[in-house]
Amino acid sequence: MAIASLRGLSYWYPGQAGPALAEVDLEVGEGLTLVAGPSGGGKSSLLRCFNGLVPHFYGGRIKGGGEVAGLDLLTTPTRRLARAVGFVFQNPEAQLVSPVVEAEVAFGLENLAVPRREMRARVEAALAAVGALALRQRRVATLSGGERQLVALASVLAMEPRLVVLDEPTSQLDPEGSAALLAALFGLPAVVLAEHRLDGLPALAARRLTMAEGRVREGISAPPPPAPRRPRAPGHVAWRLEGVAAGPAGPLLAGVDLVGRAGEVVALTGPNGGGKTTLLRTLAGLLPPLAGRVERRGGRTAYLPQDAGALLHRPTIRAEVELTLGRSGGAEPPELVLGELGLLELAGRYPRDLSAGERQRAAIAAVIAGSPALALLDEPTRGMDAMAARRLRDAVDRLAGQGCAVVLATHDRDLVEAVADRVLTVSGGEVR
Repeated sequence: MAIASLRGLSYWYPGQAGPALAEVDLEVGEGLTLVAGPSGGGKSSLLRCFNGLVPHFYGGRIKGGGEVAGLDLLTTPTRRLARAVGFVFQNPEAQLVSPVVEAEVAFGLENLAVPRREMRARVEAALAAVGALALRQRRVATLSGGERQLVALASVLAMEPRLVVLDEPTSQLDPEGSAALLAALFGLPAVVLAEHRLDGLPALAARRLTMAEGRVREGISAPPPPAPRRPRAPGHVAWRLEGVAAGPAGPLLAGVDLVGRAGEVVALTGPNGGGKTTLLRTLAGLLPPLAGRVERRGGRTAYLPQDAGALLHRPTIRAEVELTLGRSGGAEPPELVLGELGLLELAGRYPRDLSAGERQRAAIAAVIAGSPALALLDEPTRGMDAMAARRLRDAVDRLAGQGCAVVLATHDRDLVEAVADRVLTVSGGEVR
């Protein structure tokens, strides 16, 4: 029996001539339904139908219909649909509202007036299910991106919905976090999951779908293998950390001694919450060290945060790139980096109207334009399909070839193998 169904559903966002969804007929039954496909192909739009964000929140035009858990998607208010459908967004920052993890997981239950004793039991069970009990008393602001993803999932699981919908849930998770997330999904009535990082997911899925150009088809194609890494010869010292201790609220890292060179790509790996972002922010000068010395030798530093969309505030992607070029004195045309990242056709679009993967590429284009001396990239392949990730690898190769020192934090093993000259593991307060 179908838990959710869509019938001949087409949808147009406000002001868009082409449909984001085109004549979608789909039934979702028990088990895991996996949705893959290129960035901008309609995956997020499809998922937003199940909890009524499309069309009730985003507006626009819709044709066709559907139901979820016996509720009509076009006539049922989103507040009612939210009781039946738990939704984890691509950006967990968009749905976390409480200052402390335990209160965040309890937030939805409080709105449903769940008795306190039952609420405590459900909060504990949800955090345990995703392997995040140790985060219970942590402040949300101190969590890594991956830890926030787990907390967002726990908040949804505590509500015990009929259908769980997840948009790119493993994009910032380490292997342990991904395993905990997948384990938490077993036993749920029904799950719809959109993802680019497949990593064994197809074998677990009861149904596998591809979304492209707003249409759904059965099956998933294997992505092409990554290109082999080209060897590089690093140059002079570009940055240095000496005896550095750092952390947003006390020392998360201590005694860090590191040196990076021009033309070298350094990859930071390690568990969620281990300190990768702290190290990048300290190296960027955004987080003053608690002890020790940070040295950057001349030139502009480009920094891409985990929430890359926070950088974008201009009316078009082209304007974002032109702003960087103007401030840095870069002489290259904006078309160079836009073409490199496959953004020429989107150059006139408003960045916040794009898919998460397209928005990620726009933010990268905006920060790396103008030949930076040091590029610091935090989870740069977040939300990217295979083709976009390959374009990013080419862009990193170009930067390094021009003498830029690149440091990136990532859980993407393909990216590490393709571009890294050196790999550092950040864990337990140490860098190895």
